[in-house]
Amino acid sequence: MGYPLTYREFYESLKKGLLLALKCKSCGLLTTPPKICCAECGSTELEVVQLSGMGKIKTFTIIRVAPEGFEPPYIVAMVELDEGPWVMGNLIGLDPDSITTDILDRKVKIGCRVIPPGNYTSGEGVAITFSLI
Repeated sequence: MGYPLTYREFYESLKKGLLLALKCKSCGLLTTPPKICCAECGSTELEVVQLSGMGKIKTFTIIRVAPEGFEPPYIVAMVELDEGPWVMGNLIGLDPDSITTDILDRKVKIGCRVIPPGNYTSGEGVAITFSLI
C-alpha cells in the first residue's frame, strides 16, 4: 500500500504555498498533516485535497526554552482551519512579550519556515507558520 500523501510531499507543498490534507473516502474527515489512516473511522481509503490555509487562533503559548533551530521566545498557536482540522504552528509577526488573549479567534493565513539541518536531523525541516490577516 502506498501513502497518498507523504510528509515530504506535504512539506514541499507548504513551501510552494499550498496546504494539502487527506480526506477520508468513508466518513469525510479531513486530516492534516497526513496520517496513514483516518483518525475517525480507521479507513485507509484517503484522497489528497487542497485546503484554503485560512483559520482562526484557538489557543497559544509562549516558548521561552527552545529546541535547536528555534530562537526563543516565540509563539506556538493551535489554529482551527476554515475546513475544520486543527493545526499547530508558529505565530509570526507579533512580539511574544506583549501578546494577550485578544488574539484568540483572530483570522490567520498559513505559511512555512524552512529549518536548516541540525545535529539530530536527517536534513532540513519545515515549520508551519501563521500570520494575522
